[in-house]
Amino acid sequence: MIKYLLVLSVLLFTTTTLADSTNDNNAQTNSSGSNTQITGGYTSTTTNSYSGGQTNTTTSTTSSTTNGSDVPVNSANSPSYSAMSQDVCSMGISGSVSTLGFGVSGGKHVRDLNCERIKLSKVLYDYGMKVAAVSLLCQDERVFEAMLMAGTPCPFEGKIGSEAISQWEKYDVERPDYEEYVSKLKTRSRIDAELEAIKLQKEQEELARKLAEEQAKLETLKKQEEVDNIIIETDLKTEEKKIINVHN
Repeated sequence: MIKYLLVLSVLLFTTTTLADSTNDNNAQTNSSGSNTQITGGYTSTTTNSYSGGQTNTTTSTTSSTTNGSDVPVNSANSPSYSAMSQDVCSMGISGSVSTLGFGVSGGKHVRDLNCERIKLSKVLYDYGMKVAAVSLLCQDERVFEAMLMAGTPCPFEGKIGSEAISQWEKYDVERPDYEEYVSKLKTRSRIDAELEAIKLQKEQEELARKLAEEQAKLETLKKQEEVDNIIIETDLKTEEKKIINVHN
């Protein structure tokens, strides 16, 4: 009796193990974060031996596959650079680059040369050095061109007015707007050449028109002369006939 009970217990245990090993495909889903999917079965071996000489062996196999989501890229924060104070012409710039597993950031202060020029010019003006203040501002090509357009050219080594213009024309390579100045000269030369060509064409057309008018007048005079000659000849013939009639 005890022997049969032992056999029945072994059979129940084996049936339970086989039922658990039949789930070959298992799936796990997570609604937040990364999703991991497990498929296949696992491998396990169970051996039971009893004193009665009976041995039971159970084997099952499973495999797993995991699909992970993309790893997010780390962020790179740019350093903070202030614009210093109002008395310092400097401004801060910064930047950053970030890639997968690597990030770099940096920054520095940059001098504002135009701000420095304005502040230095103002100090010179406050000291009474007006020509020097204007000369300093004239280092900017925009100021230089504006002064020239206004008829008040920038000073040139102590010379002002028409004398300064002569010097700037003589040493034009020293102009702060030299490249733009040369470009303007080329454009103006082209425009002047086009206008000169148009002017010559108009003069030629006018000369041709006057020549045609003179020729027309000559033709008219010739025709008038021919008519006058015909009239004179007619009058002479008439007078001759009268004379002949008188003598007869």
